[in-house]
Amino acid sequence: MDGHPTLSAEYLTLGYGSKIICESLDVTIPTGQLTVIVGPNGCGKSTLLKSLCRLLKPKQGNVTLNGKPILSMPSKEVAKLLGFLPQSSPTPERVTVEELVARGRHAHQGLFSQWSVEDEQAVKQAMQVTRIEEFAEHTVDALSGGQRQRVWIAMLLAQQTPILMLDEPTTYLDISHQLELLELFKKLKQQLGNTVVAVLHDLNQACRYADNMIVLSGGKIVAQGSPEELMTESLVKQVFGLDSIIVSDPVTSSPMIVPKAPLIPDVV
Repeated sequence: MDGHPTLSAEYLTLGYGSKIICESLDVTIPTGQLTVIVGPNGCGKSTLLKSLCRLLKPKQGNVTLNGKPILSMPSKEVAKLLGFLPQSSPTPERVTVEELVARGRHAHQGLFSQWSVEDEQAVKQAMQVTRIEEFAEHTVDALSGGQRQRVWIAMLLAQQTPILMLDEPTTYLDISHQLELLELFKKLKQQLGNTVVAVLHDLNQACRYADNMIVLSGGKIVAQGSPEELMTESLVKQVFGLDSIIVSDPVTSSPMIVPKAPLIPDVV
């Protein structure tokens, strides 16, 4: 991988057409850490992630990758530094699992370069760590939703970028595969120095795995820091409208949110 590049943004105003989703966001993604973006539905989590990946041009403000304005960088240069996994991707027809994972190597190949030993090893390793080797010759459209998700993650890992951007990566996965995946990203951070940014819905998973949390609400960043610093009953109530008790996770000692039962009117 190509060093440990930096990623930050200043004064971001983001939206679609005339609709503004986020305003005046200042973001610094800590290098070599796992940052999790959390917040209620519609608060701008995916919008922020897309702007950091250069998939959405800000209405105001700038995103900087490795000290350069990301919008001015060649696409191939960005693709060597930053990999992005969207919420969902169209399933290609008649493409095998191994062929799709191999597409993650495109950024590393020049106009006349041939498939290399390094390319082969990257694809093999990505398929091993996501446990999809047995599906190598299967077509992607024949797999279940959870299996497909692991294939897309393998393609991202084959890209071997120092920054990994993940929009709800645990979607479609059962709980054991969710935790396997989050442990994998934790190891990539610890052993290879990857910078990982993920949008997650599960607050307790976010608290367990995040070094840094960005809490969005109403298109604004309302808190940023470690889960231990941020996660309070008042914050959960303010952002999610949920009454809760914060206890210590018995496995990791990270904050764990225990919801109180909401008040529901009688149905009869």
